[in-house]
Amino acid sequence: MKFGVSSFAGPLSELDGQTDSIELYIPKMNLYKGKELQTDRLDAFFDEFFSYDFYCTAHAPYFPDPEGEHPKELAVDTANMGPDEFSLMYEALDISAHAGVDVLVVHPGRITEGGAKKSFGRMVNNLKQLAVYAEDVGVMIGLENKEYTDPLNLCCQAEELVSAVHLVDSDYLGATLDIGHANLTCGGNQEKLAAFIKTVSPLVVHVHIHDNHGVNNGRYGGDEHLAPGQGIIDYTSLRNLGDYDETFNFEVFSVDEFLEGKEFFKKKLAEFRKI
Repeated sequence: MKFGVSSFAGPLSELDGQTDSIELYIPKMNLYKGKELQTDRLDAFFDEFFSYDFYCTAHAPYFPDPEGEHPKELAVDTANMGPDEFSLMYEALDISAHAGVDVLVVHPGRITEGGAKKSFGRMVNNLKQLAVYAEDVGVMIGLENKEYTDPLNLCCQAEELVSAVHLVDSDYLGATLDIGHANLTCGGNQEKLAAFIKTVSPLVVHVHIHDNHGVNNGRYGGDEHLAPGQGIIDYTSLRNLGDYDETFNFEVFSVDEFLEGKEFFKKKLAEFRKI
């Protein structure tokens, strides 16, 4: 079991020695100029990265929130992909393979032209193509559940996420459980959250940890990304993950939030399993 943190929480030098793992947030690593990957920036990053001994996961480009900091040029809606979007995702898989990443987190798509059913079908077909490339480079994709406070998001409900993974039918695509997104989808109802986790648990290859208040309180649809203990999530619901023993990655915005949230989270985890 590893406790990790996303790379936007601080520079590598600050994260060194504080975490078991980091999640390389590829769209926020300043590796691109527009849509073009800058090899000099990538080389410089890896020169520093390999000077440390980090276990790592990674996060691919995704469709950004309107108020978010994700570069608009790197937007990827997995239900609406053309050559540029496939190129960005293949590069994310290549970067992940070079870094020794086990799981690359990928967001589901958006409901657009043709409605939910057709958008879902396009997403599944695109994920099938990405999974073939993922197998070639030896990187697992973890399809992440999104929050239903934005009803245009696909794979908010546990059953839809499970269906997408089953339809792609690849040994190189599983599920990333984002407990914060699930809490928003469940409206802060902790019994529903526990049931959500139980439904997706057989497919989970990666877990995102952060907190919120279970409601859309304005910014980011309520997706506050607070440190555990600052919202309402009951993390003992993770007992429904069964024997999952891989990385719990904290999606918080500073090293202090990670360290504070990790201690709270570990106490909750210790209530039902040995850590």
